[in-house]
Amino acid sequence: MEFVCGKQEMAVPGWSGSQSVLLGNGLGGYASLTGGYGVSRCDQGILVAAVKAPNVRLTLVHRMKETLTVGDRNWALSTQAFADGAPEERGLDCLMYVSYDAVPVWVYQAEGVEVRRTLALCYGENTAALRYEIRNEGNRPCTLTLEPFLKFAPKEEAVTEKRALTLEGNRITDGAAVLYLHTTEPIKPQSALWQSLSYPEDAKDGRPAAGLAACCCRITRTVGPGETEKVEVVFSTKERASTADKIIEGAIARQKGLEESCGLKDPLARRLAAAADVFLADRESTVGKTILAGYPLFSDWGRDTMIALPGCTLATGRYAEAKSILRTFLSYEKDGLVPNLFPEGDSAPMYNTVDAALLLIDCVWLYAGRTEDWNFVREAWPVLERIIAAYRRGTHHNIGMDEDGLIHAGAGLDQVTWMDVCVDGILPTPRHGKPVEVNAYWYNALRIMETLGKKLSLPVRDYAALAEKVKSSFREKFYLPEKGYLKDVLSGTEADEQLRCNQIFSVSMSFTMLSRSEERNVVAAVGRALYTPCGLRTLSRSDPQYQGFYGGDRIARDMAYHQGTVWVFPMGAYYRAWLKVHGNTKEAAAHVRQQLNALIPMLREGCLGQLPEIYDGDFPAAGKGCYAQAWSVGEMLRVFETLQIMEEGEG
Repeated sequence: MEFVCGKQEMAVPGWSGSQSVLLGNGLGGYASLTGGYGVSRCDQGILVAAVKAPNVRLTLVHRMKETLTVGDRNWALSTQAFADGAPEERGLDCLMYVSYDAVPVWVYQAEGVEVRRTLALCYGENTAALRYEIRNEGNRPCTLTLEPFLKFAPKEEAVTEKRALTLEGNRITDGAAVLYLHTTEPIKPQSALWQSLSYPEDAKDGRPAAGLAACCCRITRTVGPGETEKVEVVFSTKERASTADKIIEGAIARQKGLEESCGLKDPLARRLAAAADVFLADRESTVGKTILAGYPLFSDWGRDTMIALPGCTLATGRYAEAKSILRTFLSYEKDGLVPNLFPEGDSAPMYNTVDAALLLIDCVWLYAGRTEDWNFVREAWPVLERIIAAYRRGTHHNIGMDEDGLIHAGAGLDQVTWMDVCVDGILPTPRHGKPVEVNAYWYNALRIMETLGKKLSLPVRDYAALAEKVKSSFREKFYLPEKGYLKDVLSGTEADEQLRCNQIFSVSMSFTMLSRSEERNVVAAVGRALYTPCGLRTLSRSDPQYQGFYGGDRIARDMAYHQGTVWVFPMGAYYRAWLKVHGNTKEAAAHVRQQLNALIPMLREGCLGQLPEIYDGDFPAAGKGCYAQAWSVGEMLRVFETLQIMEEGEG
């Protein structure tokens, strides 16, 4: 699926800075630039290298200043705003359009000269390739000048002090990191030129609004009238690298292969299958695969991984990656919990999550259902048993089973559910007690253990009896018959009866507890109060604590994060639940397919071909937070997979 943005989009104020493209290299490294071919935030760049996969990432090449000279006229091709009052580079003036499918292509025209720029990453390497195709149909020579501006700093760090860069041949270093520049043209050294770049997208969120980058060389190519020439520039952490042509061809072939092998037929689904690839990365410390939660802000987290895994790997047929990820988390189980975060270096993993271990059991179940890899289930079984046992007797973060069979979690400043914000000692959504989705996951896990145990003749203990007890307690204590929806948490506070999206998971899991009428009521209540075409609101607009705008400094953002902000990922569970309560009929499938048309504009804004993390609650139009989020993409892939299974079953 190709996305094309022309002058019509460019005419929208702010488009060139807010629109982005994103490419990944399978290591956690990436390239991300604005639609206007610049940077509008600190963590964008042509080559953000994963020097230790996946989370130790350095922005090596931040941007490229590009100038086309025709006669005595200079035309900027790059578009960039500066923080020191320097005139803006206005590549938009001669930018004809930007297209993006497997790779982004920018096409410019000025005075009879056309320049076509293509960007690609080499999969499995920290290598970025740029190819310039210059067609001079004018009557004068033209010269393209390229000046790479380098950062040599952690991706999230704005450079504030100038430092020395050394160029020797094609090797550039700041004394620590090394970058190799491979090009078809001579590399011309020059005195370090520093720029103060403006980061307006960061400034919106209270992050540093500016940062420095430096250029120590330039590349030029002159093309005569009637001639067509090509210039290649490849940046790499390797001394030897492939050509730009081969890297671009490889990127296109890889995406085509992903779309063809995913097994999904809908063009939107195939686009999402390709989008999911950017989140799957190697993890050096565990020698396995992982899922990065979102770009450009997040690393890999346990909860996000378990939510994203069914869609990003299982729905796309990437079973080997799924197995590798599951094996990693199984091996790091500790006291019935699995890591929420794998820090780098000597730090121990962090286990502050109540839901990741229960979702791990669900992921093993879903993996086994697709692959029939029962040997893997036997391998995982002892860990799954330890998880259940730990939740029953109690474990860290006040996670444990009460006498009624339900799971409680959290105390003090614990942040153990996905609504996990702490703002200067304040928990806007503490949810200490018995969260609704956690207990839906708990029941689901017990039924999975019962079912898998019987199939493989493994000890099923009293899982069935306990599941019945959980079901009885859940229906008695969570369901509000007079309101037709579920409490969000059992805590004895006013927060208990807030209408939140977490209850939708009580209908969408493989094993559920409510009656058919209760499930219909829950889905209807969520649909009336929380559904938007872009996702589910985290809190009803009628609630006094509702906040419909997400923005400002960190405190303002965090206070609104789960208080009405629209999240994309719960919409996957909503659609699956909606299909379920409407009988999984052909008519229901047709209705959901119509609703999924809303994904098309979502894939065109923010980051081309990707789904963002969140939107404003009041008017969900512009993506916020991460402009590419794994569980957003994964959950919508699950919806497409569900629809395809339903429709093929009818045939």
